[in-house]
Amino acid sequence: MALVHLSSLTMGFNKMLPFERNSSLIETSKRNIPSQIQCLPLNKASNNDNTTIFRRTANFQPSIWHYEYIQSLNTDYKEESYKEKIEVLREEVRMVLCKVENMLDQLELIDVLQRLGIAYHFNNEIWNILNNIYYMDNSEKKSLHVTALEFRLLRQHGYNISTDVFLSFLDDMHDFKEYQSVDVQGMLSLYEASFYSMEGETILDEARDLTTKFLEEYLNQNECSYLSLLTQHALELPLHWRIPRWEARWFINAYKRRHNMNPTLLQLAKLDFNRLQSIYQEELKFTSRWWKSTGLAEKLSFARDRLVENYIWTVGTNFELDLGYSRKVFTKINCFITVIDDIYDVHGTLEELELFTEAIDRWDTRTINDLPDYMKTCFLELHNFITELALETLKKNGGYIAPYLKKVWTDLCKSYLVEAKWYHGKYKPSLEEYMENAWISISAPVILTHVYFLIPHLFIEEEQVPLEEYSETVRLSATILRLANDLGTYKRENATGDVPKWIQCYMNETGASEVKAREHIKSLLCITWKKMNREAHNSSLTQRFIETAINLARMSLCMYQHGDGHTIQDPKTQSCIRSLIIQPIQ
Repeated sequence: MALVHLSSLTMGFNKMLPFERNSSLIETSKRNIPSQIQCLPLNKASNNDNTTIFRRTANFQPSIWHYEYIQSLNTDYKEESYKEKIEVLREEVRMVLCKVENMLDQLELIDVLQRLGIAYHFNNEIWNILNNIYYMDNSEKKSLHVTALEFRLLRQHGYNISTDVFLSFLDDMHDFKEYQSVDVQGMLSLYEASFYSMEGETILDEARDLTTKFLEEYLNQNECSYLSLLTQHALELPLHWRIPRWEARWFINAYKRRHNMNPTLLQLAKLDFNRLQSIYQEELKFTSRWWKSTGLAEKLSFARDRLVENYIWTVGTNFELDLGYSRKVFTKINCFITVIDDIYDVHGTLEELELFTEAIDRWDTRTINDLPDYMKTCFLELHNFITELALETLKKNGGYIAPYLKKVWTDLCKSYLVEAKWYHGKYKPSLEEYMENAWISISAPVILTHVYFLIPHLFIEEEQVPLEEYSETVRLSATILRLANDLGTYKRENATGDVPKWIQCYMNETGASEVKAREHIKSLLCITWKKMNREAHNSSLTQRFIETAINLARMSLCMYQHGDGHTIQDPKTQSCIRSLIIQPIQ
């Protein structure tokens, strides 16, 4: 398989990651920051010349997931007999898919397969069904439920379907009001479909507002039915914004309450979930051994030790069976990002951070003598990781990717340095200034660049696409990740003291209250999702990469939904991790 042309790749990175603009930000920040900056006197440590300096501390909790516990994880579902049962059930479901003829039955079956987390077994069959539905005669009058479900599934799979399909319902129901008391399922389907809207599609904006109000009123009067359970779940977070694996775990339990539940589908979903969980456990054990071998958790004890949380991000982003190698590498990337973020945010002096950034930029092990020991350790581990990854990719795909990986790590560290200078100089950036740097410092460009080279089938000759084609995809994914992160981490970071984030910048710039700032950031999330929907629909990239970028955005909403789930290790996050990785479905 051929690698993407390196000339195209270079062009893509120049556009995708604005090194020049980021560098100008650094220069701007230099002009606004005093040359002599005193570090906060919170914690003492020693540097290489044995002089005492003062450092910040965040007092991060140690990981609750101990190495011995991770290595002890075990399940019966890794046995070959369960794989054979899955294959038998999979063929039974395939027969059902091929036999179903009614359009509503087809759509609902596809929807259930997706929510149960087993649709990936039937990609060809699902594509054939949706393709036939898209090209069939649509002159027949359909219910609101069928129309909305068809719209959502076709949009999700990249078909060009217009919002005009809802015009007749708008006319017949006088802005949907007359139909509210009749078709609850249709209103729920329309609500879910509205989150696939793009900019300018006002009919879906109206539909979302109206269905949200209706479903909230319906929920107040109905609390025990299967439909009310789905409604409550949807109002908490729409299906389009949810992580497939966590949705599968939840829906498997919910589906049992459906009156026409298919036992074969349920049994396949349970076994498949548990089978994948057994694979995740082995991958977590592998990355746990790697993490321990680096010694970074012990040598950089000031930083967050969040191996399990870093692994969970990878399952949320790429859960399929054939992406195990990608998940392992992705976990390592996340571990480095977490540690380096804490070096810049918590431990490093400004002088050390400048030296570290320069070392990353030069990418030469011979130039790190001036770094303190903890930075040398981190730099060498990262350097070795990138070197080994580039060599493996070279052997598999015939292209040398190290220069491109080094570029995004350099850009990440430069963005961290900008924030460090802002903090030490007590500088308050404007919203525009903050976001221009923050979509890079949230690390999505680093993650998605590595993913570009790691996902199988990206190097097929026919799919060579210059990276500038997906620059907007990366930026939009990063923007959602940044906004969700700032919403979730604001309380913790505001209490411990940190560089102003989006909420503070908005409050400083507009004089708004924190409540108003939070509401505005939520509205920006909706706007950014609309842009992401359009970009996903128009992009020339493979569907798998686009889905990865979308899943990264989804994962941020889940991880930061109730606060800083990545850092705090709160009970809700712990429960999600256990259900996904540790506890099989009985």
